[in-house]
Amino acid sequence: MSATSILDTARAKVLERGEGLTEAEILEVLNIGDDHLTELLELAHEVRIKHCGVEVSLEGIISLKTGGCPEDCHFCSQSGLFESPVRAVTLNIEELVEGARQSAKMGAAEFCIVAAVKGPTERLLDQVKDAIEAINAEVDISISASLGILSRDQARQLREMGVSRYNHNFETARSFFPNVVTTHTWDERKNTLEYVRAEGMEVCCGGIIGLGETLQQRAEFAAQLAEVEPHEVPMNFLDPRPGTPFADRPLVPQGEALRAVAAFRLAMPTAQLRFAGGTELALGDDGTEKGLLGGANAIIGGNYLTTAGRPIEADREAVDRVTSLGIPAVYDTIKAL
Repeated sequence: MSATSILDTARAKVLERGEGLTEAEILEVLNIGDDHLTELLELAHEVRIKHCGVEVSLEGIISLKTGGCPEDCHFCSQSGLFESPVRAVTLNIEELVEGARQSAKMGAAEFCIVAAVKGPTERLLDQVKDAIEAINAEVDISISASLGILSRDQARQLREMGVSRYNHNFETARSFFPNVVTTHTWDERKNTLEYVRAEGMEVCCGGIIGLGETLQQRAEFAAQLAEVEPHEVPMNFLDPRPGTPFADRPLVPQGEALRAVAAFRLAMPTAQLRFAGGTELALGDDGTEKGLLGGANAIIGGNYLTTAGRPIEADREAVDRVTSLGIPAVYDTIKAL
């Protein structure tokens, strides 16, 4: 199928009818050449505006427990199995409250509490409960969590604590997953998402682009995400971390990264597509705004869990600039970036 044909298909199917592309169609989008990239980004932005609205969501994120994780996710510097510079640290309640306060100050509507664990112990759940109570007492912000693999009962406990959304990423396509993680399975992650939805929390599930997957597997990944109908999809781009098995993997080129953003939007027209770790590396200085004008509609503001992002003030300014543009101005901005 030619670039013009797949764009026409996407315009009719996704923009007009609100139906996501199939895996085969997603692969066609991922293979679109640079000469049609601007047209692709424009279409993805139109889909976002029509099916999600103009608002761009800003979220703060903090790690309650950093490092020392027993899992072997090959991209992650928090694994205790690798010789990584990241060391185990646990934050206190006051630090979590301050993190939520600063996020709300910059306009974030959501604050995510993360722990580097395979799954939460009862002690960790008690700490999360205390943290949520302390944050709610002082900050008006929605709280989400990412604590690894859950049982159904643990999902229920988190919902009762007031967690509105739970993040548990697939990370990559099911067929490529064993090349990335060996200490647990893709199906264990999927089970957790089923428990989360069954207990009434919103599902947040995404992953990392550039782990070594083929474009076919990237299309598979997008299609598998679409099947679980996540409310939010974090889009990370590999930031090769020293000491991890993926330390020498190459960065994703900007054009390839932007095609992935647009393809994921066309696969999931109503999802909240959130830029996360590695965005600045893959998209460059102008790429974050270009991506927000090419399908994404959410961003993690400030630093990530173990890597630095842009200052949260810069993210706030980018969000404000993007939301102030009308469709004609968007096209001019994409072409100029």
